[in-house]
Amino acid sequence: MQSFVMALRSIGANKMRAVLTMLGIIIGVMALVVLVSLVNGATGSITDSVSGLGSSLLTVSIRDDKGQPVTLEDINNWMDHEADMGLIAPYRNDSMSARHSSNSGNMTVYGVTPAYYQIQGLKLSMGRWLKNPDVDHNSYICVINQTAATDLIGYEDCVGQTLTLDGVEYTVVGILEDNDDSLTAAFGSGSMVAYIPYTALTRLSDTVTEKIVSFYIGAAEGSTLEVAESAIEEILLDRFEEDEDAFSVSSQNILEEVMSDITGVLSILLGGIAAISLIVGGIGIMNIMLVTVTERTREIGIRKAIGASRANILTQFLMEAVVLCMLGCALGIFLSWSILQAVSAVVASTGIAFKLDGGVVMLAVIFCFIIGIVFGLYPANKAAKMKPIDALHYGG
Repeated sequence: MQSFVMALRSIGANKMRAVLTMLGIIIGVMALVVLVSLVNGATGSITDSVSGLGSSLLTVSIRDDKGQPVTLEDINNWMDHEADMGLIAPYRNDSMSARHSSNSGNMTVYGVTPAYYQIQGLKLSMGRWLKNPDVDHNSYICVINQTAATDLIGYEDCVGQTLTLDGVEYTVVGILEDNDDSLTAAFGSGSMVAYIPYTALTRLSDTVTEKIVSFYIGAAEGSTLEVAESAIEEILLDRFEEDEDAFSVSSQNILEEVMSDITGVLSILLGGIAAISLIVGGIGIMNIMLVTVTERTREIGIRKAIGASRANILTQFLMEAVVLCMLGCALGIFLSWSILQAVSAVVASTGIAFKLDGGVVMLAVIFCFIIGIVFGLYPANKAAKMKPIDALHYGG
């Protein structure tokens, strides 16, 4: 405690020099905390966005059905009898010419089943979604997005109106909210989209057949995507003669893992750059401590002459170096917090929040403490090894 008090007094006696000495540590801590916190904040936002694009589902694509195509009957049978799989939603899409009154334009038309609505997390602004009888009876009904409602029909509240798709008349039964967070909207934002029964699309499109080649799968309640993936792979391998190339099963979790790996590497790189700044700051502290030892040579001689041990001198100067480092660390953390608050206020409209990462702050504190010891040890040891007689005769 006495060494700590003496260190504070010594630093206080040369305030400007102490601040300039700590500057390297302050900048290093700010670089470490701010950069890594920014990366972590951006990572959280990216992960949330990817999760919103359907990370809770699997996408299955069939390339070669080996003469045993998957049908709607198979899909319904799997949903009813496969305990590890939840909702299954086949889908196909085609581009068609849409017309209402004098308005016309190209529209992306999806052939889907009722399960598609829940598995994709869609939301209706009015009307209803497709039902099983609509699929069973090839009903000429459609659900359109808000963009299609306003651009083609002219107003959003258009449930009950009719439009033609490639010359075939469909009745609008529902309006979907334009949700940029959904997987479908992410690739078709700002375009006109319609959803019709899967069976109706097979009749309407020349390129879509009753063979199902793409579908989504969700995990059953209480199960996981990994279990559902194993279940569908086992079924399809048995169906397609153990040919793994006949189909593919992918998950948005893979994208999350890739993004996590990228941001993790970025955090390490930025942390390494910040660590170099801290080391440079540590060299500055060692330099100023060597100057301090030289300036206080006679004081060292007097202390030794009246009984101070080598350990006392070593502790005093080592404590001073550590205190300098920790004061710089504290100032750096405070300034980092201020910068992150300012950045969060600027980007508040984007929904991204940047905050101090407790782990990074603790890492900065530990790293600064180690730097104080490592770079303060040589000057302190130099002071401790001085002979009292030589120190007292020093005339510098």
